[in-house]
Amino acid sequence: MEVRINKAWFYAVLAFAVFGTQNSVMMVPPLLVEVATYLEISVAVAGQMATATFAAWAVAVLTVGPLSDSFGRRPVALTGMALTLTSVVASAFAPNIETLLALRFLTGFGGGTLPPNAVGALSDVISPARRAQAVSGMLVINGVAAAVSAPLAALLADAGNILLDGSGGWRIAFLAGGLLLATAFTASWVWFPRERRDRVRNWEFLSRYRELISRRYFRVAVPVGISQRIAYWSMTSFFAAYLINTYSLDVGFAALPLGIVASAQVVGSYCAAFVATSRSRAVLLAGVSVAGGALGLVSFGFPLGLWTTVAVAMVSSGLLSVPIPALVAISTEYSGESKATGASLMGLSNQSGGMFGAGISGVILASSGYAGIGYLLLAASVLSAALTGLFGRQFGEVAGRT
Repeated sequence: MEVRINKAWFYAVLAFAVFGTQNSVMMVPPLLVEVATYLEISVAVAGQMATATFAAWAVAVLTVGPLSDSFGRRPVALTGMALTLTSVVASAFAPNIETLLALRFLTGFGGGTLPPNAVGALSDVISPARRAQAVSGMLVINGVAAAVSAPLAALLADAGNILLDGSGGWRIAFLAGGLLLATAFTASWVWFPRERRDRVRNWEFLSRYRELISRRYFRVAVPVGISQRIAYWSMTSFFAAYLINTYSLDVGFAALPLGIVASAQVVGSYCAAFVATSRSRAVLLAGVSVAGGALGLVSFGFPLGLWTTVAVAMVSSGLLSVPIPALVAISTEYSGESKATGASLMGLSNQSGGMFGAGISGVILASSGYAGIGYLLLAASVLSAALTGLFGRQFGEVAGRT
């Protein structure tokens, strides 16, 4: 028997849970300089917190899709949120970078369970005609988290420095992130729907992935997503540190330009729904990727002044935010009864891109400075566009047809 739910209320609870999880990732970049100073390490080393998070997230998304499709959305959601909550709160008390790296790995593993599970949950209750809009709308939360979390974390760290007499304010930001996750976990525990009792409880892992990988869309969309997200996460992971170090900003003031740049990600994620349902979606995906990478090079590689840099980075960030939400929405057309598994594959490309982007950018920053990150943005974006050309040749059918 199918469980009846209030779809609007369920969507709100799910969005809040996704926001809390994404906040645990997006809050870290503006804290890198503070963490590096407090722990007496370099920014490049502190930036490897992002690498640890994305590596664990990539592992999680590989398993969560089949788990969710086989055993249910609710237990997967609650377990992942509990692990993320615990690790974020513990991060506030970490004594050294080694502990922080381990806790960020746990944060990534717990957080990686939410997005694919959310796509699967939405696909269960939203009609196919409205699915692309619903999924893209949920992924807009990533942009909202970037727009809100990074500036708020910077402000909390600044206030925490005052409260703690000059240092360690980043710990307050982690505690606030834990409080947000605790609230989201409570709401999900109360209102996340319990599924029908007659669900078949078997974990079809390899068979689900084998079926999806046999489809041409996923064989091409995954490498497209990885290359594109190398560019996106390279910018997201180090742009805050770039502004703070290049223009001698304090962490509190940095909240304003970070909020401006991140607000464009909301627009980009929202526009992904229109790209996903367009007849020219392959061309649009390639175009926004190259344009975003080129502007990323300009923002990191040329001395434009603070506000011109912010303006250019804002456009770059918005363009780079379009492809992955669009690819995830399109994936629901090809994933049949394994929609969470399909979202996991696309999540793997997202987090793999984040892991490689943060790791490679850290090495480039240590060896050649911030300008090198700009060239990485452009190279990854051009590669993504070239692979998208292959995507366009293989999938020329009318958008939205399953």
